[in-house]
Amino acid sequence: MDRPTAGRAAVIAGLGAYVPERVVTNDMLAEHLDTSDEWIRTRTGISTRHVVEPGTATSDLAVEAGARALKSAGGLTPDVLVLATTTPDRPCPGTAPDVAARLGLGRIPAFDVSAVCTGFLYALATGAGFIASGLAERVLVVAAEAFTTILNPADRTTSVIFGDGAGAVLLRAGDPAEPGAVKALDLGSDGTGRDLITVPAGGSAQRSTGLPAEPADTYFQMDGKPVFMNAVLHMTASSKKVLDEVGWEVADVDAFVGHQANLRILHAVADRLKIPREKAVVNVDRVANTAGASIPLALADAAADGTLRPGDRVLMTAFGGGLTWGSTAVEWPRIEAG
Repeated sequence: MDRPTAGRAAVIAGLGAYVPERVVTNDMLAEHLDTSDEWIRTRTGISTRHVVEPGTATSDLAVEAGARALKSAGGLTPDVLVLATTTPDRPCPGTAPDVAARLGLGRIPAFDVSAVCTGFLYALATGAGFIASGLAERVLVVAAEAFTTILNPADRTTSVIFGDGAGAVLLRAGDPAEPGAVKALDLGSDGTGRDLITVPAGGSAQRSTGLPAEPADTYFQMDGKPVFMNAVLHMTASSKKVLDEVGWEVADVDAFVGHQANLRILHAVADRLKIPREKAVVNVDRVANTAGASIPLALADAAADGTLRPGDRVLMTAFGGGLTWGSTAVEWPRIEAG
């Protein structure tokens, strides 16, 4: 049984997603990397990924996904826009104000959130906080990543894993007991692991040395084995906290939507939670790891193909650089993904 709730809640009223048209297959990557389709699929579960064309920025993806979420919500107008991204158009200023302007939202508050692959859940929590406090009636939460723009094209360990895309939800104020209400949120971080997932150069830590950056340090870097272990550990623990908070048993979960890092991590977390693997929503095979955008993209795909149905109890969890992690639970509402 769900635990009783009271007060004002953030309710998912719209959902949108967008991926670039260009598709890159494993065989295409194998043409210039020491890898193969079999090697990539057996280690990650990924077959294809969508990649931005030259000149396409994160803001372009965010605008598309945001517009689709607004359409899905029946044209509700947000009071605030929160954009989760690891790949802003520029180091300064934030990308969110530009996205808000291009969506025709006027001079509403708009700002970026940086939590890498946990970005969507951090932004969702931020939007839910605006609504719970009464500071906003509606919040557009967008997660957008042009992640391939920060990858070293010569590094097969990272180049094969990531893709580009964006997802968005429109939150509105509502009743905590109604479908779509964000029931609980758990967030955490551990800065001692900051070097496990990083772009070392380009920030004040490197620039203040007065020394030129090493070429490799201008690209994304990841220490795979400890990342895998930490991802499984923290996504599992965070999921358990949320399940306990909302009073759900594992058997109550109809859909498990984990960050689409790779298939092995998704299965490992599901196994530790004792959630049957067939309940895990998977689209990493088609879009790869889209970092902060992966959960809303997975939600949109699952809603579109009927995997996710109104009334389903959905558990979401993610892990990313920082280190950061988070989870939430929602009873899925009756909405059409844009």
